[in-house]
Amino acid sequence: MKHVIALATICCMGLPVLAQQTPAEEPGWAKGRPKSETAMKMAPVPAFPIPTAPDKLPTSKFKLPPGFKVETWASGVLDARGLRQGPNNTIFVSTLFVGNKVYAIPESGKREAKVIIDKMPMAAGIEYYKGSLFVATNTKIMRYDNVDGKLDNLGEPKVIYDKLPGGGDHSWKYLRIKDERLYYEVGAPCNICDPGEWAKLYSIKLDGSDLQTIASGVRNTVGFDFDPKDGTIWFTDNGRDWFSEELPNDELNHITQPGKQHFGYPYCHQGNIPDPEFGWGKSCDDYAKPAALLGPHAGSLGLKFYTGKMFPAKYQGAMFIARHGPWNRTKKYADVSVAFKDGKGGVRVEPFMTGFVENNSYLGRPVDFLILKDGSLLVSDDHAGAIYRISYGK
Repeated sequence: MKHVIALATICCMGLPVLAQQTPAEEPGWAKGRPKSETAMKMAPVPAFPIPTAPDKLPTSKFKLPPGFKVETWASGVLDARGLRQGPNNTIFVSTLFVGNKVYAIPESGKREAKVIIDKMPMAAGIEYYKGSLFVATNTKIMRYDNVDGKLDNLGEPKVIYDKLPGGGDHSWKYLRIKDERLYYEVGAPCNICDPGEWAKLYSIKLDGSDLQTIASGVRNTVGFDFDPKDGTIWFTDNGRDWFSEELPNDELNHITQPGKQHFGYPYCHQGNIPDPEFGWGKSCDDYAKPAALLGPHAGSLGLKFYTGKMFPAKYQGAMFIARHGPWNRTKKYADVSVAFKDGKGGVRVEPFMTGFVENNSYLGRPVDFLILKDGSLLVSDDHAGAIYRISYGK
């Protein structure tokens, strides 16, 4: 009996200790991670806390097709992400985890990044339209009106939409405007899970009203654009992590029936792989197929149709895609790719600008694009804190 009492006492005494030792809940990105030694060492690549010095930038290491050249357009732009053309040839640049800022950089003269919005966490989504600067965080979308000539003091923004779910995983925004409507995404709140009302592409009117679902089953798109020929939306989508080193691929997707297409997440990946947890009883044939595959864990971000006149005819109407590069894959890669439609419903993807990786380490990581009025192409690099300009024949 004494032994029973003693055992009960020990058990009762141990309960608080066991409670204290319960491991903290894993972050969303770690859900599904194998317990192997290699996998357990992997985690998202941290952004540099300071920009790469101008003379250390990888610009001279980049390789492009014959006739193209690349130069450093601006340096010292910490955490450079989204690129948009503002008033008076001003370029707006957003940031994410490190910067918490929005910059304005003059296109001509001394290109120094001027902070116009500061201490705004996850200020990644930006768009400029008819004198207004739209800025989206993970919780709300704001509009700064009449910013032309007010870059020294934008004033207080008008909050046009405050029902974003917040959170950390895939919660930052990417914005485009077309036909007086603002398009944005709400990414999945995890690596792999039932996303509920998340994992969708939406649009609203510019005053924040009339919410519409444009596409469902979208795990995390941080790059979409409108086809200049027919106005349809093409978008990149990041595939789930931890399935394997080589699967699944990121996707290039095409919305042909707004509001009616489901692109598979979390049930089906890359159009033909059922998810081992959520794919039971589902068929990949029931979901919209990718237009092209973009590589395993490629971190496919910005997408921009080339509408300038500088580049050769081959590139007119082609899609430039920023492959930011994987973190949960042993072999790293990153590049600017270009996607060509073949006119028969098919898409061919090929590398365009390489040299972001050396000795399996990132020198830079491309994020977004902007076509300047002369037809040259700007590319942002959040890893090195720089913006590059690609030109042809000049």
